[in-house]
Amino acid sequence: MTTTTSPSPAAAATASVRWRRMLLWIANHALAIALSIMFLGPLVFITLTALMDDNQALTSQLWPKTWNWGNFTEIFEKAPLLTWIGNTLMYSVLATAFMLLSSVPVAYALARFRFRGRKLAFLMVITMMMLPPQVVSVPVYLIWARFHLTGTLWPLIIPMLLGDAFSIFLLRQFLITIPREYSDAAKVDGCGEFRTLVRVILPMARPAIAAVALFSFFYCWNDYYGPLLYARTDLDNWTLSLGLAAFRSVHRVQWNLTMAATLLVIAPVIILFFFAQKVFIEGVKLTGVK
Repeated sequence: MTTTTSPSPAAAATASVRWRRMLLWIANHALAIALSIMFLGPLVFITLTALMDDNQALTSQLWPKTWNWGNFTEIFEKAPLLTWIGNTLMYSVLATAFMLLSSVPVAYALARFRFRGRKLAFLMVITMMMLPPQVVSVPVYLIWARFHLTGTLWPLIIPMLLGDAFSIFLLRQFLITIPREYSDAAKVDGCGEFRTLVRVILPMARPAIAAVALFSFFYCWNDYYGPLLYARTDLDNWTLSLGLAAFRSVHRVQWNLTMAATLLVIAPVIILFFFAQKVFIEGVKLTGVK
């Protein structure tokens, strides 16, 4: 004869408390959970489709019958992805480095110097932020065509040496929050403006610099309009965004390969943001419009 033992009242009460706490936590974070599902859903769908075979990718099934990891190697055989990755890295890294080299001194001057026309110069920076790039595409393209640089990525990289309005704005908003006592103390010790910028201001502005650098890198990595305008005539100068669009049109029936290529394009950005999210969020908070 078998006997069943019911849980003790104390255990039942503990389980009830845990259940209520879990429901309360879900209720308090319902919006965050819904947004997480909304953003992670497409990424999960892309990953699962990238691991399917050709036939299953065209069906309504969501879970792969077989895990085809060879799709990620096959896309390298059907498209010059290594060349596109190299071009995208060159574009993103050089453009970001040139942007920092040119935007930081301008932001420092707008935040620290007192000169006639300073407000007008800052107003021009804001105006350039609101100017769509398509408005000046034709005259700028004609200028680069005269220098025989169309068909390359240099028309997108070289202008970064002249500064970026959005980065200048964010950096200036952060630099005006740094107390002047730090720079005044450096000048008393014999530092000029350049040494003050390099030795004192830049170390304190690292979160803001990291934020604008990530903004610039992400923009260049995902940029489609610029490479389409200047580099579409030369396959060897294509970036990943431009190459992915062409790959999708050529292999539109093979959705598994298209999704594998898509995952390859977005994976570096996700990984970079995952490791740099703390400094990125801190920089965005500190450079916010106060």
